[in-house]
Amino acid sequence: MARARLTVLMTAFFLLTGVLGWENGRSASNTEQPDESYEYTLLFARVMQLVRQDYVDESKVSYKDLTYAALRGMLSSLDPHSQFLDEESFQDMQRETKGEFSGLGIVVGVKEGSIVILSPMEDSPSGRAGIMPGDKILKIDGKSTEKMTLTAAIKALKGKVGEKTQLTLLRPIAGAPGGGNVFDVDLTRETIRVTSVKNAKMLPATMAGQDKIGYVRIEGFGENTSDELDHALENLENSGMQALVIDLRNNPGGLLDAAVDVAGKFLPPNVVIVSTKGRTPDQEQEFRARVEREHPDYPIAVLINGYSASGAEIVAGALKDLNRAILVGETTFGKGSVQTVQPLGNGVGLRLTTAKYYTPSKKTIHEVGISPDIEVPITDAEERRIVLAEAKRQLTPEEQVDVAKVQDRQLERAVSALRSVRIYTERQTALNASPKTTASASQAPVKAADGAATPGAAR
Repeated sequence: MARARLTVLMTAFFLLTGVLGWENGRSASNTEQPDESYEYTLLFARVMQLVRQDYVDESKVSYKDLTYAALRGMLSSLDPHSQFLDEESFQDMQRETKGEFSGLGIVVGVKEGSIVILSPMEDSPSGRAGIMPGDKILKIDGKSTEKMTLTAAIKALKGKVGEKTQLTLLRPIAGAPGGGNVFDVDLTRETIRVTSVKNAKMLPATMAGQDKIGYVRIEGFGENTSDELDHALENLENSGMQALVIDLRNNPGGLLDAAVDVAGKFLPPNVVIVSTKGRTPDQEQEFRARVEREHPDYPIAVLINGYSASGAEIVAGALKDLNRAILVGETTFGKGSVQTVQPLGNGVGLRLTTAKYYTPSKKTIHEVGISPDIEVPITDAEERRIVLAEAKRQLTPEEQVDVAKVQDRQLERAVSALRSVRIYTERQTALNASPKTTASASQAPVKAADGAATPGAAR
């Protein structure tokens, strides 16, 4: 017993030293009592030692296992986005931002308390299996997600190339018994190579008429997104593009710097694109447009929906606030918090929510989202057809019948808005360029139909 108590006290001492060292660099809450850190650190150490000493399964009570489990629980209790990154998770995070990782090719989030698919990636196991945005994950390999944290769900979904998994999904259908169709999908993990800028093209004359309207879809924001978008825009501009549609629907976000770079391509240098605000002054930052390759000042429409999140909301919010684009579609997801990744050494790290995003007009994004200028709601069935039409896989006969009915009303409304802007701009330019004529002082005023003198006539 004396040795156990000594171990508890030594553990508490080392943990307390670490806590106090951290708090020297960060101010603790003003409501905490000076001795609280010691009291609760000692409690933590005592519980850990009791578990190590008395728990029935000795293989589960190493210091590493218990510490990692405690850290996971601590971070997941804060919000769905804070996370302790063990060695595997930390490596996965680094690979994902570089555009290559192993997995199923889905981005998940929490919506109304459920784990939902935000975005299935093209040419990935999930994309080829026909998984759709908005599908709810009920089970992962038979284990219910009802009480599962987002961190735990992400960990369960990840794995090595070649490993198999089964997802039980609920596809929402309005008015259907139980809320929709429940089905199982068997998937095999593989190496996912992410190209974030897709389908760069000129829209056909059947949609755009005589206007040359370009279209580009951005699936996420990674290290290569800015260069990929520059390449796509250069090709479209060389083809005579007069206006542009940027499709951010089902875009779950990604790197902040990449989102800032994308928005900055269409804005004057040095304007504020997004700002952050947290508990401490060092979390208050402004991210401004950088001077890069310039693009013409053509009209832009941005497509958004309920699964446009994080970085997509930063781009949409900036272009809307700064009057650079028309937003068309539905209110975005509302994930506007900042996660800072802090390496902790030995291959592990910490992803911690440290601030919230604000648009240039200081509007919050978190749990509010970005509302469109032109609201065009679509049904779940319409959205599934749009996703299927973009799929790079062989469709089933039933899917081909469904895709034949596709009508992208959001894209059509965006094109209509851009054509209207082009007509108005051309007429204003012509009006401003026409010579101004004034009547001489000797001329009598010309009477309008109501007897009033017309503007410009001498009096």
